[in-house]
Amino acid sequence: MLRLAGCTVTPVIENSNRVEEFRAEIAAMHLKDPATGRETALLRLGVLMMVGGLVLTLVSYFASHSTKLALDQGDDTILALLGVGLTVAGSVLFLRYSLANFFRFWLARLIFEQRAATDRATDRMAGRDKE
Repeated sequence: MLRLAGCTVTPVIENSNRVEEFRAEIAAMHLKDPATGRETALLRLGVLMMVGGLVLTLVSYFASHSTKLALDQGDDTILALLGVGLTVAGSVLFLRYSLANFFRFWLARLIFEQRAATDRATDRMAGRDKE
């Protein structure tokens, strides 16, 4: 515990009872673990689509510039555009699921910190009422 300007401040780490209560509440929600579910597979699919689309685009671009036949160039241009679309779709999948994981952690951390701050405030108010 710290004493600052007449107030007692309890660090969040010292309040292990509150940490255990928070873990119990999370467990009671019966949330799926995102690491084992469909989200991880779609995140990896997004990465594969980005890399595959980029490779397809580059190979098709260089293939279209290595030939003089207009029909072959047209086919390679279409493949290159398909690769760009694949890269964009993969990027969207990757961003969606990586941001979902980040925001899930951020929200849980925010809730925990707000509850800890509320506990500290109510403890402080209870201390003032006794005086």
